[in-house]
Amino acid sequence: MSEATTPQANATPAATEEARKRQRELVDRLLQQATVTHDASVRLADGRTLDYTVSAAYMPTHAAGIEGAHAEAECAIFTTAYLLKGATPGERPVCFAFNGGPGSSSVWLQFGALGPKRVRIEDDGSMPRPPYAVQDNPLTWLEHFDLVFVDPPHTGYSVAASDDVRKKALSVDGDVATLTEAVRHWLSRHKRWASPVLLAGESYGTTRGAALADKLQTEGVPLSGLILISCAMDLQTLVFAPGNDLPYELFLPGFACVAQYHGMLQGPQAESPAAARAAAEEFVLNDYLKALHAGARLGAQERRRIVARVAELTGLKPALVEEKNLRISDQTFFFELLRDQGRMVGRLEARVTGPMAASRSREWEFDPGIEALAGPYTMAAQAYFAELGLPTDRRYEILSFDVHKQWNWNRGEDKGNAFASTSADLARALRRNPHLRVLVASGYYDLGTPYSASDYSLAQLDITPEVRSRITHHYYEAGHMMYTREADLKKLQRDLSAWWAEAPVTAR
Repeated sequence: MSEATTPQANATPAATEEARKRQRELVDRLLQQATVTHDASVRLADGRTLDYTVSAAYMPTHAAGIEGAHAEAECAIFTTAYLLKGATPGERPVCFAFNGGPGSSSVWLQFGALGPKRVRIEDDGSMPRPPYAVQDNPLTWLEHFDLVFVDPPHTGYSVAASDDVRKKALSVDGDVATLTEAVRHWLSRHKRWASPVLLAGESYGTTRGAALADKLQTEGVPLSGLILISCAMDLQTLVFAPGNDLPYELFLPGFACVAQYHGMLQGPQAESPAAARAAAEEFVLNDYLKALHAGARLGAQERRRIVARVAELTGLKPALVEEKNLRISDQTFFFELLRDQGRMVGRLEARVTGPMAASRSREWEFDPGIEALAGPYTMAAQAYFAELGLPTDRRYEILSFDVHKQWNWNRGEDKGNAFASTSADLARALRRNPHLRVLVASGYYDLGTPYSASDYSLAQLDITPEVRSRITHHYYEAGHMMYTREADLKKLQRDLSAWWAEAPVTAR
């Protein structure tokens, strides 16, 4: 564990107090560190060269967002900024980016798609051979915006000053409040209040981003753009739980697409990924919804027909569909689709498979889709940070499962009986800000945040058609981190460029 780990519950009062003191001193020391800067350049795909400065620094956040001469900082938030040299700061847009988890640092977007440096992954999603290092990214979004990558508390190098602050920060609303102040502090320190501001979030970063759009509007920072990659705004669409049939319906098109990719379908739906998705989408809308709603009222003959069709669309055995009461969860699909081959399907990148244990157990020990990325990104990012001259005596938390386990999903008056959702925040932000535009990106082979679940969440936003026209949704032929596939990285950059080119001139 890192030095930011919370005090042990069974520690003595003296030991607990000493741990609190060390944590307080750590935050104070980090905030006093000088900004680390590094000059570099990158050659774009069109041949142009961009000269930029990397600026790594900690941003303080304070209780209730109030700063003052005697206010102690609650958190030290680590940021890595890529700033175009020679640009007029007030006219240059700035995009704040973060990943999700919760518990993830920002390295995935930073070194996957947005930043001027990139980690290369095989196009089929598999892990490349070592050694791992960053390379120039000719498709960097630095062409359009200055980029600021933000690590939330207890990810990356970011830490909270006490256990109480940690508990507050590791929650849906506490996280939003903390990052809101971090954004405001960065704008103040860099004198960028005249710049158009954008946010880019991935996965839980979209949960965070949707709420931040509304919170920043309240704090006087209206956004020019919000980019949501692999949406997770509404947890009810993603969490398989008793009494919640939404995921069973919304994951089915993704299951069909993945089953087709692995050669497990027959008939018309086997002809192409698009054919599989279309067949599943039609079945869900016309038949599956009614069947699940009917429950025990479903007639025997109709039940047999539904069982057969679910099996045809998922590549699973009819007996298994019947055994699961017509409801195929993600875990069932991961382990059963290729069980006869002794392989399990990846969650975040379902094109990737991994070997099951010899015992063919159904225990989820690792995600083959993320294993191909975690090692290369971790080693390449650590090497790059050392190259920049950042201190290497502290652990950089790429992905903290400790944070994920401690996360408080309740919002406001929620008492644990509701799924966390920030869809209402996004709808409100869009209604409040007539200039806010949203770009959404979904991967067809993402079984963590399936494209059809994102379609549903966006369709349910409480906004008028006029407001809805400011949302653009694009789809990609890879998984959760679609940018690891070269063709999709290029498509994402083209889609981003076209979307931003349509923004009002004053925002560019």
